[in-house]
Amino acid sequence: MAQANIELQKIGAGGAPLTQKRESLWQDALRRLVRNRAAVLGGIIVFLLILMAISAPLIAVKSYETQVLTDENKAPEWVVALFPTMKSYVKISADYPLGADYVGRDIFSRIVYGARVSLTVAFIGPLISLIIGVIYGAVSGYFGGRVDNIMMRIVDVLYAFPSILFIILLMAFFRSTLTNLQPGTLAYALSQLDARMGGLLFIFIGIGMTSWQTMARLTRGQVLAAREKEYIEAARTIGAGNLRIMFRHILPNVVGPLVVAETLAIPSYISTEAFLSFIGLGVNPPTPSWGSMISDGATVIRSYPHQALFPALALAITMFAFNFLGDGLRDALDPRLRGTQ
Repeated sequence: MAQANIELQKIGAGGAPLTQKRESLWQDALRRLVRNRAAVLGGIIVFLLILMAISAPLIAVKSYETQVLTDENKAPEWVVALFPTMKSYVKISADYPLGADYVGRDIFSRIVYGARVSLTVAFIGPLISLIIGVIYGAVSGYFGGRVDNIMMRIVDVLYAFPSILFIILLMAFFRSTLTNLQPGTLAYALSQLDARMGGLLFIFIGIGMTSWQTMARLTRGQVLAAREKEYIEAARTIGAGNLRIMFRHILPNVVGPLVVAETLAIPSYISTEAFLSFIGLGVNPPTPSWGSMISDGATVIRSYPHQALFPALALAITMFAFNFLGDGLRDALDPRLRGTQ
């Protein structure tokens, strides 16, 4: 009887069978992403950070580089209430929402503008890694054989060297050699461009030269699996060339996992920039970076802990947001979860 009821439910008026419209892959992924509360929270925070970075001149109450030496280490009353030990020696002022640093610069304004640096690295870093890693890995995986063996051994050699140490050496080399250059040379043009970007150019170069190896390996594995599929054999049969097969058939079908992998790697790019700025090899002063602000605050952390705590909190929230969003995207685009709640 139960089986008969099930069969009747599947039959519409006039005996015609009912067909249920299936969701597309992207609709199903979006539905699961929206149901992931941590991912939604991370996405909201990232969106607000982007708005803050774009609207920094409107949000910041003061210039991030203006120094008022008479206002050094001032703090508002609520900060003093948060750290009662400061009450006996700190200068209280309501002119600075989060206080002023050791040269009288507004900490809140510097945190707001510092979001521009972190978000720029968060988006440009993965883009560089995708461009280099996907092309390198796709060529290696598609042609295989000796080409694949040589290209992957190069990646293995680069993997053997600690990436953060390599970036430090690169940044030290750039900052020490690209000075007092002759106008008109390529090195001079790069130095001037880096100065106009506040020191971000060489950070992008350093991250780009060290971050693509993992992406190259992942792309190679995806391409090795995709090149044996039936639709690739069909494309070869009708005379499609290697470039057409790679860019029209293989890469569009493997780019999803690659983008998700880079989304998960964004916090590592942000932390790398913060670390370089912390040790003095990041952005050029007075361009604000959360890493350099933490470094400045660490020197007075016992007397004025808020100067290190607030930029560290901004950095932590940003990294958690990208982690939550990346985990949500990975789960939403996982084909093994297709059709699940």
